[in-house]
Amino acid sequence: MNLMTTSTIIALLVPSVILAAANILAARSHTDREKSSPFECGFDPKSTARIPFSMRFFLLAIIFIVFDIEIVLLMPIPTIILTNSLNITLITSILFLLILLLGLIHEWNEGSLDWSS
Repeated sequence: MNLMTTSTIIALLVPSVILAAANILAARSHTDREKSSPFECGFDPKSTARIPFSMRFFLLAIIFIVFDIEIVLLMPIPTIILTNSLNITLITSILFLLILLLGLIHEWNEGSLDWSS
């Protein structure tokens, strides 16, 4: 077998084995009241332990993470300008910034950035 075939087999086999092992190890036993209830010093809890989660906060956090990663992708642009063609780098950077701006405008119009309501 040549190297390409061997690496392809390994690339298909290793993730398959890991996924199969994860499914076997993650198999849940039958849930009962004792396992699903929160433990509070041996007593039944006085109130619910599961408080509702704000979906608006979750969406705002996800938007922040996405834009934060995009800012990290913009950081090496000055170095790329020094090493590559100026025209191609500027066109790519402006296109990337335009996509970011369109995404921000969409989120603003959708109301996802309005925390007060």
